[in-house]
Amino acid sequence: MAELIKAKEPFRFFTRLHLSELTGLRASTLGELLSLIKKVPGSVIYHHTHRFLQQHQYLSPEPPNDFAYWVTQELGEEELGEELASIDVVQFSTIRALREKIAKTIERYLEQNRFAKLKFSRQSEGFHFVKSVSFVLPTKYVACDLAEFIEILNKITIDSIYFHIFEARLRLEKATNDFSNWIEESIGDKELAEEISKLDPYTYTLEDLRKAIAVIIARSI
Repeated sequence: MAELIKAKEPFRFFTRLHLSELTGLRASTLGELLSLIKKVPGSVIYHHTHRFLQQHQYLSPEPPNDFAYWVTQELGEEELGEELASIDVVQFSTIRALREKIAKTIERYLEQNRFAKLKFSRQSEGFHFVKSVSFVLPTKYVACDLAEFIEILNKITIDSIYFHIFEARLRLEKATNDFSNWIEESIGDKELAEEISKLDPYTYTLEDLRKAIAVIIARSI
């Protein structure tokens, strides 16, 4: 085995905690939903897309988002629900761009289906907007080369994996993740970084994603 390259900067693993906080805002129609989507803070859009994604990562890949679920289940607009569910939220590097995509999808649907504006959800089943409050916490783990990275990757929590893979795109506003960014910038292995970056998180649970990344890195060393 070739001598491992020492990183220019060690990789520090972080994790995060999320608290959900009610905003008091509620929608009963598609029009109301659209209007509020355009106005609410980015932390609300994040909550109803990425939080929902992480919650269902325990069960199966390719989950929808909260907007898609509500539109389908409570308003019966299955076509729009499918369009919203097909939005690949992790490919957006900013919440602003994701918000615009969701809003335009609903706007276009309303233009083509005017009667959809008249549908009301049941009083108890309105869409309640919730915001996500995040706390980023350092872990005790630091990797100085790829061997240490794999060892730590196999023991950190899935919350840490979620933070470095999913939230990294929004934090860095790049089409990459923390792991790939570190491997390219500090290890100098652009090919390996790209191979990890090309993994589609939608096709894995978080545990399977952990294993896939570990296998890819192990092959390289």
